[in-house]
Amino acid sequence: MPAIPSTGFPGLDQYRSSRVAIYSDDFGELARYRDADAALGPPAAGENRVVFIGDSITDYWKLADYFPGKPYLNRGIDGQTTPQMLVRFRQDVIDLHPRVLVVLAGTNDVAGVTGPTRNEDIEANYASMAELARLHHIRVIFSSLLPLNNYTEDAKESFALRPHERILALNRWLKDYCAKNKLLYLDYFSALVDDKGMLKRDLSDEGLHPNAAGYKIMAPLAEKAIASMP
Repeated sequence: MPAIPSTGFPGLDQYRSSRVAIYSDDFGELARYRDADAALGPPAAGENRVVFIGDSITDYWKLADYFPGKPYLNRGIDGQTTPQMLVRFRQDVIDLHPRVLVVLAGTNDVAGVTGPTRNEDIEANYASMAELARLHHIRVIFSSLLPLNNYTEDAKESFALRPHERILALNRWLKDYCAKNKLLYLDYFSALVDDKGMLKRDLSDEGLHPNAAGYKIMAPLAEKAIASMP
């Protein structure tokens, strides 16, 4: 198999190389939640099941700690991009029959984790998720992409891979798409950003992922959005 082309970013190159088997054998990583999904029965009467789908920001979010007793299912996978989420959308969303879907995705697309991706392609994948969900009577909440920072040495490459202007442009598109299609836009960005337009330093240890303090801010915003769905 030919080597994955260099991106010019050593950390990203190493990460992509470590995932060659995933990209070639199970691109959507259906195996990650297959058994857990199969073990779930349909929602009980009156159960307001919610699926959170996303990348590492969702994957690392210990939902049971922030939403105790709630029937909220975490279907985040570290490193994923929106095309990968679409591959597993039927298994990890539709077939679970949630009342509400919370999508937090796109930052890895911008970074080129599964290859260079235009904003238009990311937007098309968002739209496909929304259309599939609507067909199956699932209410959709689209979360904004989060801000990032480069306040530490570890944060600099992640920050450089995700230009601020692209994050802002995708968030503008998401907000507009939600307004036009009667979906809900969940604005984490405004709650986490500092006066320099970056992720507040105390809310992340490495500039990309929220820490416990960051999730503590995000959780009530998510709960309020879910509760507002008709």
